[in-house]
Amino acid sequence: MNAETMNVEVFDSVFDALADTPAEAANLTARADLLLSIRERVKSWNVPQEQAAKRLGLTRPRLNDLLRGKLDKFSLDALVNVATAAGFKLHIQLEEAA
Repeated sequence: MNAETMNVEVFDSVFDALADTPAEAANLTARADLLLSIRERVKSWNVPQEQAAKRLGLTRPRLNDLLRGKLDKFSLDALVNVATAAGFKLHIQLEEAA
């Protein structure tokens, strides 16, 4: 295939490229943002995983999934609950779609 026949699609985020719908992309983006923030908070505690898991109300294997970034294992609801347990106050910000 030469450059003249190649179609290039550009996406605002990787989730826009992976998702089938804008709603699915928004859900993935929100979950990823929460997961990353929680992971950074947990790392900042400098405590053993067992202690961090207890603090968050998770099992150690579940915390391990979170720390490894296994986004597919966490619903948005679950991540909101964990973020609250981690000491975050959540706000939802909406913007007009392009």
